[in-house]
Amino acid sequence: MPLEIVVGTQWGDEGKGRIVDLLAKRADLVVRYNGGDNAGHTVTVDEHTFKLHLIPSGVIHAHTFGVLGNGMVINPATLIKEMDMLRSAGVEINPQRLSLSYAAHLITPMHQALDRAQEISRGQGQIGTTGRGIGPAYADKASRRGLRVQDMLDGDALCEKLRQHIREGNLWLERLYGAQPLDEHSVVEEYSAYAATLRPYISDGGAMVWKALSEGKCILAEGAQGTLLDLDFGTYPYVTSSNPTAAGALLGMGIGAVPAKCVIGITKAFQTRVGEGPFPTELSGEMAGRLRGTGANPWDEFGTTTGRPRRVGWLDGVLLRYAVRTNGLTELTLTKLDILSGLPHIHFCTSYTTPSGQSFDDLPYGPADLSDFSPVYEELPGWQEDVSRVRRWDDLPAPAREYIRRIEAVSGVPVRRISVGPERDQVIEIES
Repeated sequence: MPLEIVVGTQWGDEGKGRIVDLLAKRADLVVRYNGGDNAGHTVTVDEHTFKLHLIPSGVIHAHTFGVLGNGMVINPATLIKEMDMLRSAGVEINPQRLSLSYAAHLITPMHQALDRAQEISRGQGQIGTTGRGIGPAYADKASRRGLRVQDMLDGDALCEKLRQHIREGNLWLERLYGAQPLDEHSVVEEYSAYAATLRPYISDGGAMVWKALSEGKCILAEGAQGTLLDLDFGTYPYVTSSNPTAAGALLGMGIGAVPAKCVIGITKAFQTRVGEGPFPTELSGEMAGRLRGTGANPWDEFGTTTGRPRRVGWLDGVLLRYAVRTNGLTELTLTKLDILSGLPHIHFCTSYTTPSGQSFDDLPYGPADLSDFSPVYEELPGWQEDVSRVRRWDDLPAPAREYIRRIEAVSGVPVRRISVGPERDQVIEIES
């Protein structure tokens, strides 16, 4: 059963969408298995730059079929907007090309209002949520009071569930957070219209994926966010509300313990994150600005969803090894190597040290609390050549090859492809 799983090894924003677009050339189904529109994948195809938040980025290829899996939380307004955007760019979107799993959950304006109110109430302890309603939607799912995509199949039942949902939420908004209540009627009217549009797309996503696997078709599972934002294995509590790790792919697609052909970890050549939380290798000043860019280019380090400037730092080998273990990675894809061109030297964190002098190659209790750990760096030579036109391993500058080989040695898995720019053809494939 040819299943390939793509995961981010960092705090998201590793360039997964661009790599999924590349890998989707050989896929029949592309499946998004977690998260909501708090995530964003950017794909550049010729003159078009697609910024996708819900729809699997692999559907840009005309031969693929996209599935929004049951592990997702769906904002129908965002989904319909994305569908229209893709159509306007010439991408065919219809029920013969896209499926919405009946067991996925819906995000409502109440979830968004609660998300914002809860974040404000945290004061100095804010966790950097996007305010998109992701956490409250997953909380409702776990509390067994959520609204599922399946509810849109019955218009009358949907309206009644929405009314109850808004009434209960308004109690929280007014009495606990002192916020303005939502208008019940307008939300019901809005979501009734969404249901009419999306009803033809609703199906059993898990059954669809299982049937395709049974027929020997190639499935590409596309995660959102990254390992270090995983609800269980990330830098808790500065995490997302789902499981973007590889094990979450099976649950989020609705299939059993199917062995994956490969688990591909996407790793940026340096480290970034959006929002609050620990970041041992974080940089500031001139070097941070150099890695981040100004925002003038689509590939600069500004959030696809929020537009917020990303925090940047040197690549962290300790956390990369952790991602290899928690995902069972079989290979790495390195992105944004071109951004490092022109630097006199590169730092690479290979271990941590504590104030007492203890050294750690791995974390004793995972990455949740990194306050006592400081990075230990290796300094590697940089290179001055522009690598954006390189398409063969042997044509890379020797220091670039040395850096990649060092990443392989520290992580314990091979680098199989290297992205040297945002375009589809700006990739170096390395034979095994």
